[in-house]
Amino acid sequence: MAGEIRDFLSWRGPVSVNVFVIGAGNTPLPEEAFHLVGMAPDAFLPFPLLEQPEAIERLGLVSYDIDFDDTSLDLREYTRAVLRRLCADTRAVAWAAFEGTFHYDELLSDVVANQVYGYCTTGTEPVVEWDIAALRGEEWRHRIAEARAALDALLSASDIQDGKSRTD
Repeated sequence: MAGEIRDFLSWRGPVSVNVFVIGAGNTPLPEEAFHLVGMAPDAFLPFPLLEQPEAIERLGLVSYDIDFDDTSLDLREYTRAVLRRLCADTRAVAWAAFEGTFHYDELLSDVVANQVYGYCTTGTEPVVEWDIAALRGEEWRHRIAEARAALDALLSASDIQDGKSRTD
């Protein structure tokens, strides 16, 4: 794992992969669902997020802090597997981001694009970027904008299913 990424993921001690998923409901998956690619977390903290905006609450939003005590682990493939797992069973958008980057007004926005290091939408393969310079680049911002467009489509579909339009 690149030293810089490891530093960002282990700033509080253990290596912490932080992922979010919209569309999979508000009930977290069990810890066993995160035993992937031969790795089992040392700590697993699921958080159904509070005070969700109505459009998100209909779909559900859960955050997971997945910690590993061994800071030498290369968690790129693990992050990819987690994102794939979160999008596997329902129409969802999932992403991995550095600790402290979450705010409802900035979900997958240009403001936080350089702090998102992976994403997945149902029906696609997860994308994980492990290079800090690439995360700061224009191409990555465009890719995160595509993930945001998928999130907007998911939220719009939820509005339509509930019989609401964006102008209500």
